Amino acid sequence: MNREAAYRQAVAQAEEKKAQFLLSAQAAKARVAPARLKQDAKDKVISLATGGAAHAAAKVQENPVAAGAGLTAFLLYLARRPLAALFHRLHVRWKNPNPENEDG
Repeated sequence: MNREAAYRQAVAQAEEKKAQFLLSAQAAKARVAPARLKQDAKDKVISLATGGAAHAAAKVQENPVAAGAGLTAFLLYLARRPLAALFHRLHVRWKNPNPENEDG
């Protein structure tokens, strides 16, 4: 192959690579468009939530007593301060038999 043919072949390859690069750049640009990223994030969150809910429902069906106990423990944890205040007031009332000394 002479130099001119090799040069033309190299130019053709360079043009082909440039076209491939431009197509890849356009595809990447479309993928990182804000609307596309937002839609992809929404789809992923929805699929994770749906899958997580199905997984949780399956686990609850496997062992409903443990799920109920876990939920009860979680609710007690969330209400720990009001419950502690209630038990403290009850303890003070039981310990103090004189009702005239009570506040309120």
